[in-house]
Amino acid sequence: MFSADIVPRVFKEDQGAQIQKGEHARMNSFIGAIAVADLVKTTLGPKGMDKMLTSAHPGPHHGEVTVTNDGATILKKIPVDNPAAKILVDISMTQDLEVGDGTTSVVVLAGELLREAEKLTAQKLHPQTIIRGWRTAATIARDALEKIAVDNSKDEKKFRQDLLNIARTTLSSKIVMGDLNFFAQLAVDAVLRLKGSSNLDSIQIVKKPGGSMHDSFLDNGFILDKKFGLGQKTSWENPRIMVANTGMDTDKIKIWGAKVRVHSMNEIAQIEQAEKQKMKNKVDKILKHNMDIFINRQLIYDYPEQLFTEAKIGCIEHADFEGVERLALVLGAEIVSTFDNPEMVRLGTCAKVEEIMIGEDKVIRFSGVERGEACSVVLRGASMHLLDEVERSIHDALCVLTQTVKETRTVLGGGASEMLMSHAVDEVARKTHGKEALAMESFARALRSIPTILADNAGFDSAEIVTNLRALHAKGNTNMGVDMKCGGVGDMRKMNVLECYKSKMQSLVSAHEAAEMILRVDDIVRCAPRPRQPDHH
Repeated sequence: MFSADIVPRVFKEDQGAQIQKGEHARMNSFIGAIAVADLVKTTLGPKGMDKMLTSAHPGPHHGEVTVTNDGATILKKIPVDNPAAKILVDISMTQDLEVGDGTTSVVVLAGELLREAEKLTAQKLHPQTIIRGWRTAATIARDALEKIAVDNSKDEKKFRQDLLNIARTTLSSKIVMGDLNFFAQLAVDAVLRLKGSSNLDSIQIVKKPGGSMHDSFLDNGFILDKKFGLGQKTSWENPRIMVANTGMDTDKIKIWGAKVRVHSMNEIAQIEQAEKQKMKNKVDKILKHNMDIFINRQLIYDYPEQLFTEAKIGCIEHADFEGVERLALVLGAEIVSTFDNPEMVRLGTCAKVEEIMIGEDKVIRFSGVERGEACSVVLRGASMHLLDEVERSIHDALCVLTQTVKETRTVLGGGASEMLMSHAVDEVARKTHGKEALAMESFARALRSIPTILADNAGFDSAEIVTNLRALHAKGNTNMGVDMKCGGVGDMRKMNVLECYKSKMQSLVSAHEAAEMILRVDDIVRCAPRPRQPDHH
């Protein structure tokens, strides 16, 4: 038998291992997750505020400033140490990858669920009881959301209007709010060119400082932000185009740490001549492919550029990897690295390649590409900080619209869907026996927090608005939501405030699963860092 004053040592606490048990562990998880949710809460909705993020890491990006209200961008850039908070960051990233929008909503909803769970655990409800009630409530909420979803995909005109309304709702909380209809139209036109595909690689986004945001436009061609070589043609009709990823800068010895000992300047000249001949042989191999334009991911030095110019071939250097991948996709070419078998190489083509001016800069436009749905969104604005935020806004809208084209159902925004789900859960909770009913009611309260926060962020009286909404939904007016223009309640269907069904469903499911996962935790173990092994060499 052990003596009462002897405590067995299991963890190497003297080496940095830590363990938190029971209530302490659960409280630590709650506090961390709620803190992250509260951080992004004020960015939710059309009247949400922006966050200014500055980089403190030493290096080339030191002091870099990002101004955004995109939940995923904020959470991606902030350093998070709490393990529960990292779970919320992960669900925000998942929402961003899956749908593109709702990254703030999903974190806020998960945070509100955990806030409710904190109150219930303080009342001595067991976590498993809360989880059972939540699971029942989540199923009811999903069924209620599915019932009110509307599908207009059979009517092309109505479906296009739905897409426009979804784009407006998505962009209404972004920096492009001042030109909402203009950018919504631009995003819908770009997505409809994809003809049902969800591959956004066919849509190139080009940012050019200068002008105003309203000067942005959608170009039917594919724009590459590069220039042709010196003294080369700048316009081509039906050219044959090679897209390559190969070194064209081998006018120096590239063996790491190599030393060459020579006895005279003549020997140096011979080495240089050998390098030059090696490059000429490579260019001759490339020219055997009978193409008109050569586009390389890597640099093209002066000598090979001169050889291409003499052969009346246009060359474009340093088209970054993303640009090369997209170009190969839209031109119908393959990226080439070796040039020994010209007959096995697939070259790309398009109707016209020309150099055009955007603002003060020259860019290259590929018109009439093989993949007809390819297009470019050219964004203009006062500064790169502004353009970066506009790009994030447009990207979110494009992602949501491509998902809506695949999953064509839509639901109402403005807190109407959350109020409907909350009412459905409340109705069942009233008829439910036992403590699970308390958990279901807490789930309904968490759902009602979304319209509450929307109203709070706009400076409206959230208590009055949400109580009015509860009364209206109880009477069957399920279209009612928060009217962000007049600070009251309004019919979201008449106001054309629509959201993507998949986005809303993904937010609900992800927030519930993340909150449940955090609630199940009763121990947090921080492992001791692995000791450095002595170097015996």
